[in-house]
Amino acid sequence: MKVFFLVLARNAKQVQPKMAELRRLGFPFLVVCGEKMDHPNVVYRKPMGKWDAINFGCRFVPPEMDVVAFNDVDTEIFDIRFALSAVQSASAFVYSRVELGSGPQKRFYRIANPLNSHLRMFAMGELTLVRKSALEKLLPIPPCLAEDTYLLFKALELGFRADFCQETYVLTTRTSTPEEEALYKERTALGILQALDNSKPPPLIRVFYALLPVFALMLRPIGQDGRAWSKGIFSAIRLHSAGSTRSRF
Repeated sequence: MKVFFLVLARNAKQVQPKMAELRRLGFPFLVVCGEKMDHPNVVYRKPMGKWDAINFGCRFVPPEMDVVAFNDVDTEIFDIRFALSAVQSASAFVYSRVELGSGPQKRFYRIANPLNSHLRMFAMGELTLVRKSALEKLLPIPPCLAEDTYLLFKALELGFRADFCQETYVLTTRTSTPEEEALYKERTALGILQALDNSKPPPLIRVFYALLPVFALMLRPIGQDGRAWSKGIFSAIRLHSAGSTRSRF
């Protein structure tokens, strides 16, 4: 099985460490970077969103590859063999767990990971592996703040098997305060609603998001982090209802 990594980078800040990691792991790769760099494994693309970077970058995937791995530049990969095994054996779409050292997101995933194991509610785009034969049917991605979840929902719509691999994980950083977390949740929730607009995942997923306001209210008693999650989700619902395609994040 031939795996090709497409790394997504808004700027050049962490490109060199990521390239060193992928060389160590032994994978061929290309970095789509929003900052110009003089390197044969880097192509420049003006930052328009990860959806655009993926659409653009997939043009450069060698035809002999079997799997395309999308990986954010600001991550470190652990135990990738489990995700590789999943995509090799049965799954067309595999997304890995995200691990954070601290911050509100660490607590959020204690709730979300068990749910995601049973219901593919949203993807975690920091590391996603997709069979190339399936990916060709999922592209192009429409403008969307949650391009990873759009790909997941579209894969499910087309009948591909999608799995959440918790054994493989990436280490990264996200928000550190409730204020940052509310804005982050606004962006991700709005992106998921956009993904739903452009795909038809299984009915149970659509029912879940139809009840999103109820679930958002249930998060508030958790504490400061829960109130931030709830605030961000309700803000996303309002923006989506108003037809907005952009968050404040």
